[in-house]
Amino acid sequence: MNILSHIKPLGFNWEMYDPFIFCAHHKDHFPRGNSEQGIDHRYHAGRHMGSDFNLKDGFRMYHGIDVPGFPAHPHRGFETVTITLEGFIDHSDSLGGSGRYGAGDVQWMTAGAGIQHSEMFPLIYQDSDNPLELFQIWINLPANKKMVKPYYKMLWAEDIPVVEEKDAAGKRINVRIIAGDYKNTRSLSPTPDSWAANPGNGVAIWLFHLEAGASVEIPVPGNGTTQSIYFYKGGSLEFKDITIKSGFQARINATETVLATAQEEDAYFLIVQGKPIAEPVAQYGPFVMNTRTEIQQTYNEYQLTQFGGWPWDRSDPVHGPDKIRFTEIKGEKRVSRTS
Repeated sequence: MNILSHIKPLGFNWEMYDPFIFCAHHKDHFPRGNSEQGIDHRYHAGRHMGSDFNLKDGFRMYHGIDVPGFPAHPHRGFETVTITLEGFIDHSDSLGGSGRYGAGDVQWMTAGAGIQHSEMFPLIYQDSDNPLELFQIWINLPANKKMVKPYYKMLWAEDIPVVEEKDAAGKRINVRIIAGDYKNTRSLSPTPDSWAANPGNGVAIWLFHLEAGASVEIPVPGNGTTQSIYFYKGGSLEFKDITIKSGFQARINATETVLATAQEEDAYFLIVQGKPIAEPVAQYGPFVMNTRTEIQQTYNEYQLTQFGGWPWDRSDPVHGPDKIRFTEIKGEKRVSRTS
């Protein structure tokens, strides 16, 4: 079998494999913000406001109207891992939680039995543009964890382990370890009920940056664990006798360490791996269960309970023009970081 298989272009939502559901890569060059941390209304022209996914003027509004992002929406039965590279996200949820994070921070949220949250992209700078880049990865939960109590935690950029090394030619390699172990360096802990919380499930999320010409040995998992690469920026990557270009993804099939070499440009790629949950998956938008009956039950329950309701005075709240990174649960500030 070839080292790489399932080579295909990256779309807006990246195809993933059990235990992962999908990854969305958001990269937008938002303009200067106004006093409400939104865009000037002149940018509304030519957009399907409320459902704008066209990259007009270099950015999308998604489901936002004035502030880009994703107003209040529900989740049940899986987890979201949101990795920011640039820009900010304002979080609010039906349990009273709120926060602002960005510039390398990661939010890990286990939706479990059900939660509503909003993810808005505040344009906090009024005197300069507001670029944004992030990944959101969905990880499934096994049947015995789908109805756990919702929970989220922050992995702050300053605390996330980073391995910086050089190859034999002195070329630089940088690896951010979001989940799992990488060459004897362990990640921060995920949420308690995560599939990643059990080391035996082999879940790893690594972000690589290779200097042009650099070669790195990628550890490969065993015991049926799947591993995939998502090459989102750069020129080309060489794997022995296979070369892939930026904008492509592939499955890694190997029983020993794989050597990847950046060719003519610096290479940026994401690697995820994990032991498959190997259970039936039934998905309806933001609900991921095991059967269609459970999906219908979830939909009915959400219609009745709204997963606790929405305690905020708007569906798309933002948290003020200052640039403080923080997270709060029911009004009690847990952590504050100044950016």
